[in-house]
Amino acid sequence: MTRVFLVGEDVGVYGGAFGVSDGLFQKYGPERVLDTPISEAGIAGLATGAALTGMRPIAEIQFMDFITLSMEQLVLQAAKLRFMLGGKVTVPFVLRTPAGAGTGAAAQHSESLENWFVHVPGLKVVMPSTAADAKGLLLAAIEDPNPVIFVEHKLLYRTKGPVPEGYYLTPLSRSEVKRPGKDVTIVATSLMVARALEAATQLASEGIDVEVVDPRTLKPLDPDPIIESVCKTGRVLIVHEAVKTGGFGGELAAVIAESEAFDFLDAPSGGWRVDIPVPYNRDLERRMVPQVENIVDAARRLVKEAR
Repeated sequence: MTRVFLVGEDVGVYGGAFGVSDGLFQKYGPERVLDTPISEAGIAGLATGAALTGMRPIAEIQFMDFITLSMEQLVLQAAKLRFMLGGKVTVPFVLRTPAGAGTGAAAQHSESLENWFVHVPGLKVVMPSTAADAKGLLLAAIEDPNPVIFVEHKLLYRTKGPVPEGYYLTPLSRSEVKRPGKDVTIVATSLMVARALEAATQLASEGIDVEVVDPRTLKPLDPDPIIESVCKTGRVLIVHEAVKTGGFGGELAAVIAESEAFDFLDAPSGGWRVDIPVPYNRDLERRMVPQVENIVDAARRLVKEAR
């Protein structure tokens, strides 16, 4: 019997709140695709317990906002058990969760809480930005012996892209340069990678050559491509969706400041950072989250100020 199974609210017959597991119940049956009651703590506890007994569950929290209800199981149990028991056990499970704004779902269904888990030793945190990365990173996360928080932006479900056939792994902890450039580095995560690439295309018409770097795995972070890029361009713009205080952008800024890249900076690092709950009003929601035009303006200012 395979050790991998999917568990969560409405992941079975309904196919998931965003259709991600559509057809899996019909293909694999109720022993491998399990619907649960509305209990995020129960889902995380089930995944932790199953992983301790040798299974490799994939659990889904329907909205990342509700991951708050599973913090005890994730932070006090799953993240710490391998360390506290001297490596005699592993806790290999993946917790998938849709995050991010842009659907008009307001403050309780639109948050980006990834950095809460970056803060916790023992957890790995993944944020794919493309379909190919989503497949390779998810397969790598399933094989990993540690609990992995796998954050999927809701708006990326609508996107399409080439995906290699067959079974392949994208290593956890390998940042990728999505677009090479020489004038300014944009470090972006998740949906913001696509927006940064679109901004880079627009800026190219102005003679500004943008390099876009995607960490892909926030923890463990692969800092080398980011540092190398900043050393080359001398300017860096950090773009993520989470709120200002304690967001992952601050960690990236610290990594750059503590590296040799700091001496190569021709201008202060820039970023998009706000500190409010996600508004229900669509205009306000849009203003809170970085848009392509915001990224273009910020990158343009960095280049012009440095020149």
